[in-house]
Amino acid sequence: MLVLWLACAASAWPQAAFAVSVSPEVTSNAFIGEHNVTDDLKPQIVRFDPFTWPSEIPQDCPFERSGSFNAIRFLGMKSGFRYGDTWYPTWAENDILYSPWTDGKTKRLDGYTDWSQSWVHPEHITTGQGIILGDDPLNLIAYSIGLDKSSPAAPYAGRYPCGSLIHNGVWYYGTYCLGPGEGVHYGKTRLNWPWIGPFVGFRTSTDYGHNWTPPPHTPSKPIFGESGLWGNPVKIGAPHFVDFGKNMEHSPDGKAYLVAHGADQETTSKNWRMWNDSWITGDQIYLLRVTPSVKTINDPAAYEFYGGKDKYGKPVWTNDFEKIKPLLEWDNNMGCVTVTWNPVLKKYILCVTDGGNTVSRMNTYLLESDWLDGGWKIITYMKEFGTQAYFVNIPSKFIGDDGVTMWLLYSGNFSLDQDQKPHPINPPGGHYGMTFQKIELVLNQATLSP
Repeated sequence: MLVLWLACAASAWPQAAFAVSVSPEVTSNAFIGEHNVTDDLKPQIVRFDPFTWPSEIPQDCPFERSGSFNAIRFLGMKSGFRYGDTWYPTWAENDILYSPWTDGKTKRLDGYTDWSQSWVHPEHITTGQGIILGDDPLNLIAYSIGLDKSSPAAPYAGRYPCGSLIHNGVWYYGTYCLGPGEGVHYGKTRLNWPWIGPFVGFRTSTDYGHNWTPPPHTPSKPIFGESGLWGNPVKIGAPHFVDFGKNMEHSPDGKAYLVAHGADQETTSKNWRMWNDSWITGDQIYLLRVTPSVKTINDPAAYEFYGGKDKYGKPVWTNDFEKIKPLLEWDNNMGCVTVTWNPVLKKYILCVTDGGNTVSRMNTYLLESDWLDGGWKIITYMKEFGTQAYFVNIPSKFIGDDGVTMWLLYSGNFSLDQDQKPHPINPPGGHYGMTFQKIELVLNQATLSP
């Protein structure tokens, strides 16, 4: 998301009048003369005193408390890059993380800088693709490998990255639409993209993002046929792939699963808000799956949708989009959602951000479950996390051997508040772009055996 961040990033990284001949997947230092190019691509590190974030679960929370964990401890180590935002890494079979990004500037290997803008003009949308190299977030190299300009947004105003997956050498890169604009007002309340549009489809690459085939779908004719015009609620707006580890190695059945936040007509009309179903707010979470391939990924008939439970408590899967049912519901408290499988704990960890009024401080909460299709329990509710953190996810590559230490990835503080003042930073080191915070799941002592 890019609004007033531009005012803070007006100075571009100096462009160099030279190029360096290195692989886009460079794994060692690259030099131009005596200048180490990769030094410019390393993260900014901040250290601070560890602390446990207080969990403030609202009284109307519909989820049972986790018996395993009840808080998150920040371990006092932040890493990150002041790049564009929207980083959702996918762990490829070559051990490299690939990710979409947009709305800002991201450095390249050759000394130049790519600038992606997903909002400037409906016919001239750009989205970026990037690489994150390394096994330790404190010692990463991250950079852009290019921009794509084949994703117009009309009849919407913006088109942004969402679900991203590399599987067996094919990169599936999803985009979704937003409207009516990034600086609209409802009365005196300033809003940012209060209406989420439909998920359009996936562009694909078979050479790790250097060449792309656009999806056969358009914003007017998206893959699942939904419309977000005039604030009409959508169910599958910005889906994200469940992170099953390297090359999807922990998928239970070889299928790719996706989660998406959204709303339906009933919940929208019951407690209506101008921003009820936006890029960062919603009422429900939906689940779908597909066996990924170039042929199937843009074929709506290849998808199965979670349709609730049968009388025996077994999940129902349907090819009929009209029969889709929410996986989770919490009216006016849902938003952008991601899920990661933790192979050590043998649990799924789900991250949700409730984005307030789209420019306010935002709340993030984590759920855990042994099963993707049910049994979700809340670990912690972090009020005003960031204090405006969004696009929260847990890259599986950085889960520790003990299963309880990991790195939380997010972007933050893209806008000013309603009084045109910056949102505070909490935890320390957070910023717009790519922020990694090392965390630990705190064991629920009340349920431990004596």
